[in-house]
Amino acid sequence: MEISIFEAVGPIMVGPSSSHTAGAARLGRMAAKLVEGPFTHVDFGLHGSFAKTYQGHGTDLALVAGVLGFRQDDERLRDAFSLAKERGITYTFYETEIGGAHENTVCMSFSMTDGSTREIIGSSIGGGQIKICSIDGFPLEMSLNMTTLIIMHKDAKGVIYQITRALAANDINIATMKLNRQEKGALACCVIETDSDIPDAVVEELKMIEAVYSVKEIN
Repeated sequence: MEISIFEAVGPIMVGPSSSHTAGAARLGRMAAKLVEGPFTHVDFGLHGSFAKTYQGHGTDLALVAGVLGFRQDDERLRDAFSLAKERGITYTFYETEIGGAHENTVCMSFSMTDGSTREIIGSSIGGGQIKICSIDGFPLEMSLNMTTLIIMHKDAKGVIYQITRALAANDINIATMKLNRQEKGALACCVIETDSDIPDAVVEELKMIEAVYSVKEIN
């Protein structure tokens, strides 16, 4: 079995825990990227081990630091609360139960400046690695370890063909692809990981596909 040295010793981080601190910071940072846009408040619903030990392990600091855009190895993580206050970002923490979720799971509800609310649920699965479990109630699964496209579209014949054809025409290789839908003919989600970054022009091309509602790229 081939094991990376980083899996053995963990990520470079501001401690104390790769799961409860580094993973939490990455969850917050990726969630803020996914919601796209300015926000004023975040409610953090902590499940399982996160709920029981979040203050002792710095999970609360790490989550706030993450939504502010700080990486897990940023020294400013320790000052996340005061930095959030300076930026006018408020937050709350509460314990919750999320059925079937990993022990280190958080539900992040963002209050956006336009009055809307966005919800991201994610888990810290060890060694600083994460898994995004749902976006706005839509179940999915992605690690965000590679360039990732999140495409919301109508569940209709030929949509996936048009998406993959556009990527192939632009010399972009698909590493993994996962599909999910609410029901036949309703809202669907396609999560694609690629071997290279996606040029803005390609993202715009994908948005022009008739049955596609939105395209989000995370590099």
